[in-house]
Parts: sequence; structure tokens; C-alpha cells
Amino acid sequence: MTSINDKATALLALHQPGNPVILPTVWDAWSANLAVAAGFAALTVGSHPVSDSIGKPDNEGITFEELLHRIKQITGAVDAPISVDIEGGYGLEPAVLIDGLIDAGAVGLNIEDTVHSEGGRLREAQEHADFVGGLRQAADAAGVHVVVNARTDLFVKQVGDESDRVDRAIARLKLAADAGADVLYPVGRHDDATQRRLTSELPLPINAIGIPDQDDPASFGPLGVARVSFGPFFQMALANRANEILGRWK
Repeated sequence: MTSINDKATALLALHQPGNPVILPTVWDAWSANLAVAAGFAALTVGSHPVSDSIGKPDNEGITFEELLHRIKQITGAVDAPISVDIEGGYGLEPAVLIDGLIDAGAVGLNIEDTVHSEGGRLREAQEHADFVGGLRQAADAAGVHVVVNARTDLFVKQVGDESDRVDRAIARLKLAADAGADVLYPVGRHDDATQRRLTSELPLPINAIGIPDQDDPASFGPLGVARVSFGPFFQMALANRANEILGRWK
């Protein structure tokens, strides 16, 4: 088994702008084994597909303890670096989140600026940066360089006026970078010009979301993207195919 520090180092090294690492978004040991057997070097675990897999809603409809239970099943099944979507942090302190993830064998995380435990409000830009900083400090104290992927929901929530939304997202994510993030995630589906601006003006590797049964895998590199994950769309694609198969037997 690869050591947790070696997994953390390997995950971070995979982030190369212009040569993006593809991190299939999985939700259980079965889907993780499927992705690793297909040749992928590292994986993400998405909150939405995990929640769907146990019949609960996304947006912190599960507890952190329920998520960790699933993570332990995944890390017990595959010897690959795992990054985990911890949504807005479940109302917990950064040290609790980091300790739980490391104990479960994960070496990366996504942290979004939506606070689901407070009515879905968006953290203020510096508030989010401070939370990112707390996660970095906790990981440093634990002796594992957990790869912190700082996400903003400005685009998916369509917060504020569209005319300056990219400017505000860049300013917000720069603060997260200064606070200790390793990767930045302006989640949403962007046109090429917007994606190029994000990758060129932000100081860290950028995560983009891909729709695995529709997007061209080769389209992300020329836009400067360093990481592609699938959100809920891999699970949705499999569900659509399953419905086709099952539909034949009605």
C-alpha cells in the first residue's frame, strides 16, 4: 500500500496546466474499482453521487460521519489518491475535517463557499479564504499535505450581476490561493473565452467540470485547465444507460 504522504504528493503533482489530470468522480468501492481498472491514477469522491447512492439529498443531506464511512470503503478497495468533496464543511472546524479525512485515507478535498448549514448563504470572500487557511494549517499540523481545492459557487448560484461575476470570482479565488489552496475551482460550465481568462489570471491550477459522455477530453488542455472532474455527471450517464437496458425488459 502506498503511504498517505506519497499519495498526497502524487495527487498534487498530477495537476499540470495544459495537461489536465482526469479525476473520475466516484461514490463507492464499485465505481472506484471501475475507474482504477480503466487506468485512472487518482479519483474524486463527489457529495452529490454519494448522497444519491444512499438515498439522501445533496447539499449536506448526509453527515460528515456518513461520508467518512463511504471514504473508508473506497480507500480500502483502491490504492489510489482520493480527493473528497466535503461541501461547505458540515459546520465543523477545519481540524475536525482534516483529521477525519486523513484517518479515512483521503489526501485531497474540495471546499465550497456555500454554507449549507446556514441556509445556503455564500461565505464572504475573506471568510472563505480564512476557512481555506484553517484547512491548510490543520493539514500542516497533521503532517500531510492534503491537496486543498478551493471552490466558489458564484457561477452556479449566479450570485450578483453577470457583468462582473468573473472579476469577483477571480478576486475571491486569489484570496483562497493566498490562504494556502493548491487548486482553484470556479465550478460551472464556461465558454472558452471565460475559461481561458480564469486559467490565465488565476495563480494556481484550475479545476473544470466535464460531462464524460458528451465533452471532448482533448478540449480542456488548450484552455489551460489542470484538472477535470465529473461532478454528478458520470453517475448520471451510467443511470441513463441503465434505464435504457432496463427499459428493454419492461
